[in-house]
This record gives sequence, C-alpha cells and structure tokens, in this order.
Amino acid sequence: MAVRALQEDTSRNPRTVEEARLFVTHVESLFMPWNIDALVDGFTEDCVVRFGTLPPFRGREVLRTFFASRSVRQKDYRLTKQFRSLMGDTITNTWDGSWQDTEAGLAMKGFGVEVWVMRDGRIAVWDAAFNVARADQAMSVGDLLR
Repeated sequence: MAVRALQEDTSRNPRTVEEARLFVTHVESLFMPWNIDALVDGFTEDCVVRFGTLPPFRGREVLRTFFASRSVRQKDYRLTKQFRSLMGDTITNTWDGSWQDTEAGLAMKGFGVEVWVMRDGRIAVWDAAFNVARADQAMSVGDLLR
C-alpha cells in the first residue's frame, strides 16, 4: 500500500475551514483500513500525544507502536470524524467509532473529542478525550459517574 501524507501540501497548515475539513476527512480515511505509515507521517517528529487516561508520550516511534497496538486490538474499526473548528494552528473534531475488541471478544463503541495543534502541515500536539463502552449496552450519565 502506498503511503499518502495527511495532506498533499505538507509544508503548511490548513488555512481555511474547507482545507481543515478536508484534512480531518483524510485523517479519518487512514484508519479504514489502518495506514499506520501515513498516520505517523502526518505527525511531527517531536509530536506530543495526550490520549485519554494514558500517560502523555512524545515522538513518532512511540506513536507508531501505539497505532500498531490499536490496529491489532480494534478489529473492523469503523470511524466517523466531524470537523468542528479551525482557529489559527488548531483544528478540533469529534468522532464516533465502533470495533470488535480482539482481547475481550466484544463489540465496542466510542465517542470522543480531539484537538490538533498543527506545525508545518503536521500534527504537533494531539489531545484526545473520549468515552468507550460495549456496543450492546446503553450507558446513562449515572453509569459514567460511578
């Protein structure tokens, strides 16, 4: 599979809402199927990732390991990202996802919010907050607060 950068002109950040929306759509496409090389290439060498409750980590090699681990565990990953905002060098999006958890053998679903701080056309900081649950169970606010 050929590696595609996250955007055609990787020398600059998206400048318009339409460019940012296309960037988010392109990132979404790299998860179905997993294109780990292109995903990692879309981040700066010194990227900082704060993903849910994981300890923050830095750099492309750790990011590559992270994506590789997820791709094994999240079988049949389906993802929909929605562009939300562009302000300066920052893009936000929300996402809905579903997958088969290969360790637990369960269908899972998730919803999250991401903030990407861009530098030279690549993601330099990735902040992600999300909730995940079994796909066959409805969650209530009370369930989340336990």
